[in-house]
Amino acid sequence: MGESNISLVVGPSREMQENVREGKLDHYMDNYDMDYGIPPDEIPDTTQGQAFFVATIVIGVVLVCIILVCGLGNFIFIATLTRYKKLRNLTNLLIANLAISDFIVAVVCCPFLVDYYVVKQLSWDHGLVLCAAVNYLRTVSLYVSTNALLAIAVDRYMAIVHPLRPRMKYQTAYCLITGVWIVPILISIPSAYFASETMYPHGGTTSNTHKVFCAQIWPVDQQAYYQSYFLFVFAVEFVGPVIAMAMCYARISRELWFKNVPGFQTEQIRKRLRCRRKTVMVLIGILTAYILCWAPYYGFTILRDFHPTLISRQKNSLVAFYIIECIAMSNSMINTFCFVSVKNNTVKYLKKIVLLRWKSTYTPSKTVEEMDVRTSSLPVTEEIECIHLR
Repeated sequence: MGESNISLVVGPSREMQENVREGKLDHYMDNYDMDYGIPPDEIPDTTQGQAFFVATIVIGVVLVCIILVCGLGNFIFIATLTRYKKLRNLTNLLIANLAISDFIVAVVCCPFLVDYYVVKQLSWDHGLVLCAAVNYLRTVSLYVSTNALLAIAVDRYMAIVHPLRPRMKYQTAYCLITGVWIVPILISIPSAYFASETMYPHGGTTSNTHKVFCAQIWPVDQQAYYQSYFLFVFAVEFVGPVIAMAMCYARISRELWFKNVPGFQTEQIRKRLRCRRKTVMVLIGILTAYILCWAPYYGFTILRDFHPTLISRQKNSLVAFYIIECIAMSNSMINTFCFVSVKNNTVKYLKKIVLLRWKSTYTPSKTVEEMDVRTSSLPVTEEIECIHLR
């Protein structure tokens, strides 16, 4: 998940709303820099036209798919991981961070976004607190996903390139997971602090109807601080992790595909090698999807905030940004499909939970716990070499 649209404007939104109530909107709009110096009478109405209609359909479909795929898929993963302790190995714990962050956004944020983008068509009616909360949770989710993917890449690097070194202890893993969350929680604070509701005229500045724009709004006199903050986040939460993950997977690929294994290879060794190659291919695919989904978002944001004159007067520039942002948000569905749905036994364990509950209804002499002991006594591997929860 990512940040919502960030605009640099002058003046607090509450003052503007008070002027609207008093009928002084025209006077206030004369001193309000809504779009990088564009006069108010030249501000295009984004919600009018076929482009916005198509964008609304695309955004609605993507958001509903995120709710269904990420909500249901990550719930299955979290439920099975909570129910069966033997599945809680290091790799699964790292994947669980992705599942939790995407699940929160799918269940908590996406319904509000459907209402904002599709139902109300860029009008926020849920108050400033929820505006700030939704912006904050989306930003935290994006950075948690990035950090978790980086942690998974490092874990695979250590397991495959340096197999003789001892694996990370669970105490160390819990500290790492804490860092995966603490860093995004701290660096995402500006997305909540600068979240604001800005009332703007709907259908032109002379119209009597208005909508409420929910976004991060940085004052123009703090533009330098915003640009510094954005470049810091861009380096720490996109460029740095992408380079580190690419280096890890390049080294892993060299180890698995281009290095000869000494000695006689048994069928078990060959099978393990195939599983590891399959796992790495999935992870490389996830990294590629992450870059393809989020690079346009960051690129458009840099162009908009550092060279605004190139796109600010384009009628459909904001619509284009919403489409790009939607593509970026869809990355969470790709993660869910790869980690939860693709040849994953979480569904099998979920069926086991349902089966146990069903049996307990017709077998009163045996408790669910007794039957669970029988079913969970099957061998479960502690190490995940493929994307299987055995």
